[in-house]
Amino acid sequence: MQTFISEQLKDTPEGREADAILRSCVHCGFCTAVCPTYQQLGDELDGPRGRIYLIKQALEGGPVSGRTQLHLDRCLTCRACETACPSGVQYARLADIGRELVDKQVPRPLSQRLVRRVLRAVLAHPRRFGAALRLGRAVQFALPAGLRRKLPPVRTAGERPQRQHGRKVLLLDGCVQPAATPRTNTAAARVLDRLGITTLSPAKTGCCGAVSHHLGAHKEGLTFMRRNIDGWWPHIEAGAEAVISAASACSLMIKDYGTLLKHDPAYAAKAAKVSALARDLSEVIAGEDAAALGPVHRNTRVAFHSPCTLQHGQRVTNIVEALLQRLGYELSSVRDGHLCCGSAGTYSLLQPELSRQLLTNKVNALQAGAPQFIVTANVGCQLHLQTAAQVPVRHWIELLDTPSP
Repeated sequence: MQTFISEQLKDTPEGREADAILRSCVHCGFCTAVCPTYQQLGDELDGPRGRIYLIKQALEGGPVSGRTQLHLDRCLTCRACETACPSGVQYARLADIGRELVDKQVPRPLSQRLVRRVLRAVLAHPRRFGAALRLGRAVQFALPAGLRRKLPPVRTAGERPQRQHGRKVLLLDGCVQPAATPRTNTAAARVLDRLGITTLSPAKTGCCGAVSHHLGAHKEGLTFMRRNIDGWWPHIEAGAEAVISAASACSLMIKDYGTLLKHDPAYAAKAAKVSALARDLSEVIAGEDAAALGPVHRNTRVAFHSPCTLQHGQRVTNIVEALLQRLGYELSSVRDGHLCCGSAGTYSLLQPELSRQLLTNKVNALQAGAPQFIVTANVGCQLHLQTAAQVPVRHWIELLDTPSP
C-alpha cells in the first residue's frame, strides 16, 4: 500500500511504525471474511480493510470525524484478521496508533469520557473492583436485568499451596479475576504445585495495563506495566523461569511489553526480558508430565471456547484442547471457533448491542454439542459467556484442579 504520512507524523516513532504496517497491506480482503463485525454489519468500514483505510487517511492528514471514531470503536481487536492475513499485517498495533490519533482530533462527548474514566478507575484496580462487585451483589434486586446478569456467582477460592519448590514462576493475579473468579488463580497455583512449581505473586503487581491501554489511556497503561516489571524484577534476577497469567488477555499484554516500552530507555531492556519470559498458563502446563495432573475423567463432555487473545493474539492453538483430552475429557465440536464471543475487555459495556449478537451466536455454537461444561481461558470471556449459557462456565484450569468442579 502506498502511503503519504503527514509531515507532523512521518518522523515520529508511531508514524514510522504505522507507515511500515500500512505498506505491508496488499488489499487482499482475506481479513474481511473472518471479521465478526463485518459479518454482523456488512459495512466495509466495519471490517479490517476499511478501518485500515480510515487510519491511513488520518495518518496522511485527511479529514476524520465522529463516524471515523465509531467505526474504530466497533472493532473488537480480536486479531482474527491477523491470523488470516497472508502478509503479516500487524493490524492491532495499527489500530492502537489510529485510535489514539483520532481521539486527539475528535473529542469524545462528555458521557463517553465519563464512562471510560469510570471503567479505568474501577476495573484496573482490584480492591475498587472487589468493593464495586460486593456492592452490586448487595443491591442486585434493584439493578436492571441486564446488569444483574453480569454479576458473577459467589465462589470460594480455596487455599493456595505453601510448599516451596526449586522451580518458580511469577503468576499475575490481575485486576478483575481475584474478585470475579477467585478460584482461577488458586486452582492454577495448586495444579502447578502438583507439578513441582511454586507460584509467586508479588504484592506490588496488579493490572497488566490492558484496560487503560485499550481505552486509549496509553500513558496510564505504561505506568501499570512499569509497576509490574518493578515488582517482578528481583524474582527474575533470582531465577524465576516464566511470567504467566491464567487470563489469556493478560498473557498477551505481557508478551507485548517489550514492544510497547521499546522507546523507554529505563525499561526497554527489562520489558524485553519480561516479554521473553511471558507464557500463557497453558504453555507452561503443556510441557509437564500429564500423569501428575490427576485421574483421567471419563464421560465428561466439555466445550472449549478459545479466546481471541489466546488463538489470534498469542497464536496458542490446540494446547488446552490436547491437555483436556489427555485427561480423558470429551470435547464437543464448536462451529466458527475462530469468532469472538463479544466480550473483548470493555467492549460488552461500550458496544452492548453488537456484543449481545456475538454472544448469542457463540453460546449457541458452544451448546450445540450438549456439553456438561463450557470452559475458556480468559476471565472476560468466562464472565460474558455465563450471562447467557445454560450450563456452567469455568476456566479450564479448574478441570485440572482437585476436586473437579
